[in-house]
Amino acid sequence: MSTTSKTGPGNSPDATEEQGLGDAGSRLSTAPREEPVSMPALGVIGWARWFWRQLTSMRVALLLLLLLSLAAIPGSLIPQTGIDVTKVDDFRKAHSTLAPIYDKLGLFHVYSSVWFSAIYILLFVSLIGCIVPRTWQFVGQLRSRPPGAPKRLTRLPAYTTWRTTAEPEEVRRVALALLKKRRFRAHLAGDAIAAEKGYLREVGNLAFHIALIVMLVAFASGQLYKSDGTKLVVEGDGFANSILQYDDFKSGSLFTNDDLVPFSFDLKDFKGTYELTGPNRGTPRTYQAKITYSKGAYGKETPATVKVNKPLEIDGAKVYLVSHGYAPVITVRDGNGKVVFDDAVPLLPLDGNVTSSGVVKVMDGYKNPQGVSEQLGFQAFFLPTYGGKGSTMLSQFPALFSPMLALNAYHGDLGVDSGLPQSVYQLDKSHMKEFKDSQGKLLKKQLTPGQTMTLPGGAGSITFNKEIKEWAGFEIVQERGAGWALGAAIAAILGLAASLFIQRRRVWVRAVPGPDGVTVVEMAGLGRSESAKVPEELGDLAGALYDHAPGAPDPDDETSPSADSPAVPAEGAEKQ
Repeated sequence: MSTTSKTGPGNSPDATEEQGLGDAGSRLSTAPREEPVSMPALGVIGWARWFWRQLTSMRVALLLLLLLSLAAIPGSLIPQTGIDVTKVDDFRKAHSTLAPIYDKLGLFHVYSSVWFSAIYILLFVSLIGCIVPRTWQFVGQLRSRPPGAPKRLTRLPAYTTWRTTAEPEEVRRVALALLKKRRFRAHLAGDAIAAEKGYLREVGNLAFHIALIVMLVAFASGQLYKSDGTKLVVEGDGFANSILQYDDFKSGSLFTNDDLVPFSFDLKDFKGTYELTGPNRGTPRTYQAKITYSKGAYGKETPATVKVNKPLEIDGAKVYLVSHGYAPVITVRDGNGKVVFDDAVPLLPLDGNVTSSGVVKVMDGYKNPQGVSEQLGFQAFFLPTYGGKGSTMLSQFPALFSPMLALNAYHGDLGVDSGLPQSVYQLDKSHMKEFKDSQGKLLKKQLTPGQTMTLPGGAGSITFNKEIKEWAGFEIVQERGAGWALGAAIAAILGLAASLFIQRRRVWVRAVPGPDGVTVVEMAGLGRSESAKVPEELGDLAGALYDHAPGAPDPDDETSPSADSPAVPAEGAEKQ
């Protein structure tokens, strides 16, 4: 038997042979054929056709994908108004020269800017323009049969031949059954069997590009219709999914209030546990919030537990647990002993051990000893585990082992009636006066649970109650298309893997009577690209076919192999 896998430069075929080989290798790919670019005839239609061909070319699609990646970089380096307006304002104050330029370029809202949207839309159109004709071409290939064998199979990269006493019809019948058993699409074409395999490569290629389009649509839908808000809830309090209830809220340009999922929940209990010993002392072990939620206005209350990275999902809205802190219960009385404030005051953590700070604001109901209405403000500094007298004003552990509350007292006008927004965690002291102690200094005191600080001159008192509540910070997110984006991402990975690791190849088996009447069997293989898999697979097929059509002795050497299996096509082998 003779084998070859490559032909030398001296074996030049004639024009007919070249044409036959070209037909054999045609349609192994659905990639658009590169044609010489010629300027279109003048006119709107000509220029439109030229522009469309350029836009839907693969190189332009790759260029747009690269531009989209580069365009997203400023969005991760420059503060964005859709994420944090405060940081954008701080940037404008710190960079008075750059800020106006960034405003004109839309760099403070990159993902909704005109230029980013233009790249996004052009990429979307380019991908569709690439995929639609390519899909129809692939469907046409599936409906057609593999092309017939070239006139000279010796011109193909992988080739083997032998003589057999079996009849040509029997060899072709066995070869057809063998190839179909190996999942080739095979049929009889003249005196040869034509077979093809590896269509999943093109399926994977198309699936990858279609998945990119689905991801683009899903991301666009998610950005346009998404909503993201945060809410701090103290134990015993609740939340209803309304914009007025949020501490902070941002949404996409097409999102409306009616798109909010109707639900509410109450925070029943928050529990956090921490490592007590070892190098990881103080590290959180568990954070979980026990709530009861109901759907709609009159839904049934359902208990649930929200944990870190385990959100509660309610009709497409996800409730995440994102933060935690303490809310000491404070009671403020006026000089007559009347309670003017009695509530839990959430304080914001400053470090990992939950050293916290905040403000107690008494806005209504208080009158000073002269009977004049005033407002009170107290700066609060809370340590869940105080190290004792002489230690630093930092908590030693995040749990409530030895709580301490430090207070500074002020009276006057808090500025809440000015109409200007202010933080509930900060105290505007521009119109406030300090309460003085006996030494004429700012009145301040460290309190343990149950202790009271008395205000001078019969102005009243403030008590740090023994009850200390905890609060949990929730993030409520609604984002369409998240499932589609995830599915498309998985499909893109699988499609890319298929297009990289599956090779499309063709095999031909020709069986014809030789000059001496003995059947000559020829087998050849062709792949889309050079690969060792094609010769190996052809050798395996040849060996299986040889078992059914064993070799016959050569006319000039009756001792030639008659029962030996055919040689596997090897790279660089010469025809014998």
